[in-house]
Amino acid sequence: MKYIYGLALFCCIILWSSCRNDFETIANTGNLEFSRDTVYLDTVFTNIGSSTYNLKVYNRSDDDITIPTISLGEGQFSNYRLNVDGIPGKEFNDINILANDSIFVFVETTLDIDNLPGNDLNFLYTDQILFDTGAIQQKVELVTLVQDAVFLFPADLGNGMVETLNLGQDGEGNDILIEGFFLDDTELNWTNEKPYVIYGYAAVNTGKTLTVDAGARIHFHNGSGLLINEGGVMNVNGTPSADPELLENEVIFQGDRLEPDFENTPGQWGTIWFTNNSTGNTFTNATIKNSLIGLRVANSQIDLENVQIYNAAVSGLEALTGTVNGQNMVINNCGQSSLTISLGGNYEFNHCTFANYWSNSFRSFPTVSINNAIDTGSEILASSLVQANFNNCIIYGNENLELGLFAVDDASVLFNYELNNTLLRFNDTGNDFTNNPLYQFDQAPYNNVVLNEDPAFFDSQLNDFNIEQNVSGAENIGDSSINGIVPVDLNGTSRATPPDAGAYESVVFPQG
Repeated sequence: MKYIYGLALFCCIILWSSCRNDFETIANTGNLEFSRDTVYLDTVFTNIGSSTYNLKVYNRSDDDITIPTISLGEGQFSNYRLNVDGIPGKEFNDINILANDSIFVFVETTLDIDNLPGNDLNFLYTDQILFDTGAIQQKVELVTLVQDAVFLFPADLGNGMVETLNLGQDGEGNDILIEGFFLDDTELNWTNEKPYVIYGYAAVNTGKTLTVDAGARIHFHNGSGLLINEGGVMNVNGTPSADPELLENEVIFQGDRLEPDFENTPGQWGTIWFTNNSTGNTFTNATIKNSLIGLRVANSQIDLENVQIYNAAVSGLEALTGTVNGQNMVINNCGQSSLTISLGGNYEFNHCTFANYWSNSFRSFPTVSINNAIDTGSEILASSLVQANFNNCIIYGNENLELGLFAVDDASVLFNYELNNTLLRFNDTGNDFTNNPLYQFDQAPYNNVVLNEDPAFFDSQLNDFNIEQNVSGAENIGDSSINGIVPVDLNGTSRATPPDAGAYESVVFPQG
């Protein structure tokens, strides 16, 4: 027993002697190393906080060291904020780094361009993180481009309440309210002088028209969007981006996070929503990206020309009993369908590329979904599909079955659709649709449909849907009569005779 007690006492002494509450260090010698010599915080809008960026500080020596000070060059007046090894602030004293170890420094900023010298539309704001003082001082540069903008947002009603829009009532008679506001008459022409940043839903009221000029840039905060009310109109007047003198003159709708990590992130904002009986709407030379739903057309009418929609978390174009005329459109990378047609309507698409190479999660919907009825859970709602014509189009993606059709069993409800001179991916490996009358591709309503040939897109992951000359299955399969309707492709190139299917005429891809 004495042996056991003695052994226990010996172990306690060893453990106690091995534990240390502090360690001895030497002063920093100015030989710190950094994961980067400049931290670029990319572009931010005035008064919108940046992402948090990190800097790693290395002690490559065999000694534990102490850095007497870590601070910002502009001190407490700096617009940057730091967090050093878990502690927030702008100045830090006696920071220890173990031998052959490192610490993290996190950096973020919020800037008001009106309080910066120069007060230009764009301002480059800089500062430095200073490590130590005197002759051994080392520094890391901080750089941020601040961009001015026009901010549109709901009114603050006090007591934590903001202005709301009433979208009607749900099935139980409750009002459907969203944070939003009606644009007044002075806010109905969006120019290219400054970007626009929208908070909540900006709405176009009955009898009003929102005009968006060529080159305008529209940015939406998380959960925000546009709503075109019954009787309201929206006209987007971009000019062809293929013109070398007007490369910046398409209109772009996207989120308000400008950092590269958000460049192609789906679901950053809501949708552009056309509600009941909105007519006369036009979108020309526009790109819509990173939304939940790109365009939602509910019992409304819109003409779309040279429109690209990318990275929608749900659908690129969702139409419910809509009237849509689209040409030279490209839609890709959507969590469900790139094109969703529900509850019938009237549609014609010429030289459009509907693709879906979604890879963020499992996708159970085809690239193009068409129905004339929906199940609300309590009833089946049906409305006639007067027509859904696809002429000289491409319908493709990374799943086998990229066309989905559903027609209610009611002869009084129309279900009229046509695919003409179109390249389609429908690889029925299990022969599940062999006897389904909706998918008999060798007879009407299918005419000159090419199945499962590789379109040879340039890069579907980069949303570049140019097709390769002498390789693409879409080459020369188009109907020349459509040339009179869509004489040039999305690049501004004249259509050949016969033309290629899709939004682009084939080109020779660069080698290497």
